[in-house]
Amino acid sequence: MKIFCIGKNYVLHNEEMDGRQYKTAEPVVFMKPESALLKNGKPFFLPDHLGRVDHEVEVVVRICRLGKNVAERFAHRYYDAVTVGIDFTARDLQRRLKDNGHPWEIAKAFDGSAAIGEWKELKAYPQPLPEGRGDGVCEQSLPEEKGGVQDLQFHLDINGKTVQTGCTSDMLYKVDELISYISRFFTLKTGDMLFTGTPVGVGPVHVDDHLEGYLGDEKLLDFWVR
Repeated sequence: MKIFCIGKNYVLHNEEMDGRQYKTAEPVVFMKPESALLKNGKPFFLPDHLGRVDHEVEVVVRICRLGKNVAERFAHRYYDAVTVGIDFTARDLQRRLKDNGHPWEIAKAFDGSAAIGEWKELKAYPQPLPEGRGDGVCEQSLPEEKGGVQDLQFHLDINGKTVQTGCTSDMLYKVDELISYISRFFTLKTGDMLFTGTPVGVGPVHVDDHLEGYLGDEKLLDFWVR
């Protein structure tokens, strides 16, 4: 099982991190090991030695079939469910590694750093939004029969307060584009998952924080920081 993750996929988050709005020339892809997976509402144990650890709420899609070099027009056939996840990031460590020109996997891929909620089955293969969409206005909040993964609202609450909100219509690289791109380098397998990037509003978590992730109005993710 592979956990694919996408960085810099929302323009306002890019501005939040780097001080300017931009789109990368190609998707920014990194991976997490199976030991990073945190599910079933289990607590996230905050590592003392990593310094500041930030939450990054994301929509996650589940791969449902074997695939290699998948054409974008067929990519919708390769995932069958969505959920809300948290890409935990050791921010101080990541910045230090970047400043030194070093890989930053250890700041992203440590144990428990990929929290996921309950899966929401897609009722039909999703369809792309019309050309020009991406204005942040979501007409559908759940993957209904005529909806799709590019029209989903999601948000993260910490201790009852909303700290991040997003809509997948604002993604710079859409899900089908990402599936096609990743499959050029890695064979997709059933059970793999894709974290699709985080919107603006990332911030630190603390011991005894209560995190709740929502897709539309439905809570799919619920756990504590210990």
